[in-house]
Amino acid sequence: MDILLVGSGGREHALAWKIRQSPLVERIYCAPGNPGIAKVAECLPGYKASDAEGLARLARELGVGLVVVGPEVALEAGLADRLNAAGIPCFGPTARAAQLETSKAFSKAFMARHEIPTAHYGVYERIKDARAALKVFKPPYVIKADGLAAGKGVAISPDRHDAEAEIERMLGGRFGEAGARVVIEEFMAGEEGSLFALCDGKRALLFGGAQDHKRAYDGDMGPNTGGMGAYSPAPVFDEDLVMTANRRIVQPTLKAMALEGMPYRGVLYAGLMATEDGPKVVEFNARFGDPECQVLMMRLAADIVPYLLACARGDVSRLPEPEFKAETVICVVMAAKGYPDSPLEGSIIRGSDQDFGPHVQVFHAGTARDEDGYLIAAGGRVLNICAEGADIAEARERAYRAIRKIDWPGGFNRTDIGWRALERLPADDD
Repeated sequence: MDILLVGSGGREHALAWKIRQSPLVERIYCAPGNPGIAKVAECLPGYKASDAEGLARLARELGVGLVVVGPEVALEAGLADRLNAAGIPCFGPTARAAQLETSKAFSKAFMARHEIPTAHYGVYERIKDARAALKVFKPPYVIKADGLAAGKGVAISPDRHDAEAEIERMLGGRFGEAGARVVIEEFMAGEEGSLFALCDGKRALLFGGAQDHKRAYDGDMGPNTGGMGAYSPAPVFDEDLVMTANRRIVQPTLKAMALEGMPYRGVLYAGLMATEDGPKVVEFNARFGDPECQVLMMRLAADIVPYLLACARGDVSRLPEPEFKAETVICVVMAAKGYPDSPLEGSIIRGSDQDFGPHVQVFHAGTARDEDGYLIAAGGRVLNICAEGADIAEARERAYRAIRKIDWPGGFNRTDIGWRALERLPADDD
């Protein structure tokens, strides 16, 4: 079949790379794509992920058998709804179902209605009310913009003064319409990770876990970002935690969404906190994480296409649980200097296309070609350097060795990705 992939980031490059390996696929189109994706798919740069009507029309014109939606903005715009109406299988939930991600207020109310474990919270539209509500919560304060903010709409404030400043920034227009409301939550202590499930509206197959690094700088310092790195498997997800999360969170969420008339098809991303009281939901996402998708695609031993198609068609019951390699995979994000606030675009990148060996993949996240054909930075997160190894130490060494061979003075990266997993390795007796 022919497949249309929507998006232009590292997640979409990883999906295109994995889909390309399937014997079921004839052609892959990607709208709009990027220079890395162009090596494995035909890119159609004239489209925006938010143009649901244009993308649905494109899918009909191309005659594709499946549309795979990468970014959340396409889901919020209702691309799945338009494709469903046209009878074109779509991997991704409808706009109503995607509210699990696109509105934190909706998501929190949904979890409260169905007793899905999460942090206590309040929703506020006025600065005065939000500031007054801080009396109810204890520091550190967790403050979130209600809508989509590219992973940057979350602040963890150590004291009330900082929390009031964040409230004023968010409700004062920092994130535009996405910040018209804020959610204030109790802080949950524990270790965070991401659990994925492939859903057909009624059933869910667990699809591995990962752990990402949200803060911009080493030591988990600096502002929140869309993600500066990830690795899989995540040691925090032992078998007991995964089974508990599946029983108390994933399956009840899928059942409740169907009961409320919003059957959920696609990938459900559950950001979880492993607390003393068991796993609790930090957030839901309605698409593969970025950069979690990159490590999952490298670890996946099975053909991804039958799973994507089964979700889109509404029946995963005949598929086995996805098989993953035993190896650890790590992804280190190389970002443009100034990210996440004011990333510097246009700097030339050299050396990213070289052969780094069989265990390393470079996925393009925010790149373009200038008029002279040079690869340049065209976004905040620009390159994803991914490597596999027998354990986290070997994977890290391979990833950072590759990074040292890339000549990009305009970029930066964290040097401590995977530190939690590294600390869990047995001590060397030598």
